[in-house]
Parts: sequence; structure tokens; C-alpha cells
Amino acid sequence: MTYPSPHIDSLAPQRFPVVIVGAGPAGLTLGNILRTASVDCVVLEVESREFIEQRPRAGVLEEWAVRGLERRGLAGNLLERAQVHTQCEFRFGGQRHRLSYAELTGQHHFVYPQPLLVTDLVREYADIRAGDIRFGVRDVQLHDLDTDRPSVSYTCPETGRRQVLHCDVVAGCDGSRGVARTALPPERVRIARHDYGIGWLALLAEAPPSSDCVVFGIHPRGFAGHMARSPQVTRYYLQCPPGDDPENWPEDRVWAELQERLGATDTPPLTEGRLIEKRVLDMHNYVVEPMAYGRLFLAGDAAHLTAPIAAKGMNLALHDAFLLGDALVAYLIEGDASGLHGYSADSLGRVWDYQEFSQWLSEVYHGTASGDPYRAGTTLARLRRLFTSPSAATAFAEQYLGMDATV
Repeated sequence: MTYPSPHIDSLAPQRFPVVIVGAGPAGLTLGNILRTASVDCVVLEVESREFIEQRPRAGVLEEWAVRGLERRGLAGNLLERAQVHTQCEFRFGGQRHRLSYAELTGQHHFVYPQPLLVTDLVREYADIRAGDIRFGVRDVQLHDLDTDRPSVSYTCPETGRRQVLHCDVVAGCDGSRGVARTALPPERVRIARHDYGIGWLALLAEAPPSSDCVVFGIHPRGFAGHMARSPQVTRYYLQCPPGDDPENWPEDRVWAELQERLGATDTPPLTEGRLIEKRVLDMHNYVVEPMAYGRLFLAGDAAHLTAPIAAKGMNLALHDAFLLGDALVAYLIEGDASGLHGYSADSLGRVWDYQEFSQWLSEVYHGTASGDPYRAGTTLARLRRLFTSPSAATAFAEQYLGMDATV
């Protein structure tokens, strides 16, 4: 099903089978799936191409997600350049404890920063597959979503003119602050929220990783995390009060806390370096149910937010894109709407699994710093069980890797 595509500055309405709002991992993966199937679509993005290709975000991909990208011809650079992680390390009570999840499950993680994946996906969609993507659009609005003639309008940044795009389906992939989620009638959806009551100081250090795997520091002073991003750059996290000011954390304080919380017997001090990013993330989650209204289908953070506690956000966005892309191709090419009808339920099953795991892992990360001796005791019991019970370790590894996905 194809439609003519008038020039962007035309005042005449344009028509596409699918309008995708948002050029993150979900929107770009979806766009590439549609282009591969010869389904016309347009991607609208409020930011510039340079901005989305440099925006710091997550970097851990589960193996099923990478295989899903690979099957769709979207993982060439990733497979060539990504680091492979096969184990993680917990540090608590002054000791280090390694968990080799690849030995337990036969699967591993890929570490590939989201800006690199977005750069790959934009290049594939726009430069190789000649997909229509419009950057810097303003005042995006969604219309008539509960009819069979929905549309999306926006202001063109070059001309200042209002452009209208008619379509069959709108895919809302524009994140937690985008317009897609706010277009849902409040009486038609339920938004479940959870606030952890803590913050994480997110840091990027111009310093080589100090470990060959992800390290979780469980400490009475608060959680700390170490995640390699490249041979020269390391991501760190420090638990802090929610809403804290990053300026309260000068470099000397940051490194002193990281050294303390990630310290353990027989481990060298962290390799320090210049901090090139410093921001506070308030840990909270939400889930929108259902993830569809009329001809609008949500994907990624527009539909659900998972705090970076378990590194699940980008993986969930890709899961949504795989499901929605396949469903849209079946609908628009073959007239089979069953995938669209089941999309929300199919996606939410995994969303809630990841929400539950993140909540469990949050208690492990933060329980010893809660000031509650009971929570501290049960947290340490959970940790000890991971390293004394093979079945507990395997169950953790399977959840950590999201192993039951089939996309």
C-alpha cells in the first residue's frame, strides 16, 4: 500500500499508511521494518539529527534484542563493535562476588551505547533505505485517533507552515514527555506509577573501565554502579536523594564516594578521570494500559518507563518495535489485523515482567542504605542466596537476560 509523497513545504495534506512520532530506538526500528516491507511511512522528530545521535542514554542490550535486530538487517555495526559481557559482579560487605550468567544460561549481554544504535538506525532508514524523516518539527498534534482517518499535524521549521499528514495508523514513539501519551483520553487508559523515593547521580567519566564487567556496589552509604561504555569512557551511578542538585557533587566528592562504595578486598582503586556528564535521575516507573487507543499505538517510553535499575528500557523499546512492526506489516500488506488487536496485551506481558524484576533488584541495590535494619538484613539474605544456590543464581540470570523473549 503506497501513497504519493508531496514536497514537505506543500500546503496540501499528505498521506502515508503510518506516521511515526519520535526517532528513538523504537521509532527508528519500526520505520526500518516498514521500509523493508515497502510500507510507506514518515518519522517526525522534534530534535535535530545531531542531537539524537549524541544524546547519552542506555547501553546494555539483551541477546534476544540483538538477534531481533540482526534478523531485520539492523545489527551489522553492533555485532562488529559491541562489547560482549558474560558476567556481573556484586560487591558487598567488603567482598566481591562474581556471577557468570553466560555459564548458567549460555547467553550474554551486548554493550553498545544507545547513541551508536540510533546513529546506525538513522543511517539505515534515511540514507540507505531512503526513508522520510523530518527533524526539528514543532507543535506536533494528533487528530481523530478514534476514527478510520487519523492525522498528525506539525509546524515545519524551515517555512513556519502548518503541515497535515493523513494516515491509517499513528505510532507514538516519542518518549515520556512526548505528545502521544498525552493524546490518550484519561477515561480510556490506566497509568500505573511507582516512585522509588531515591535518586541516582548519573555520571560519565573520561576514564577506562576499572573492571571487565558490570559492577554493583551494595553499601550502607548507598548504591553505586560501574558500567563500561567504551575503552575510554565509563558510566557510573551513585545513589543520592531524589531531586538532588548535581552541583552538590564536585569531582572530589564523586570519586571519594565511588571508591568507598565500590571498594572491596583484593580490588585495585577505580581509575579516575574527568567527568563529562553529571545529572540526577529520580527513580520512578509507569505503565500505560492499554498501549493503544483507536488508530494510535504506543511504543517505548511513551507507553512505559522503567528506571535504569535493571537496564531494561532500550530492550523494551525494541520489543515493542518488533511486535508493532510485524503487526503493521501484516495489517497493511495482508489485511490481517490480529497482530494489532493483540499488540498491547502481548507487549504488556513483558513490560510487567521487567517492572517486577526492576522492583526486586531495587530492593537488593538499596535495602542496605535504607536505614531499616530489617530491610538491610533481608537484602543481604537475598545476596547470599544468589551465591550459594545454583537455582537462585540461574533464576536471576534468566530474568537479568530476559531469556523468554521470542521476536
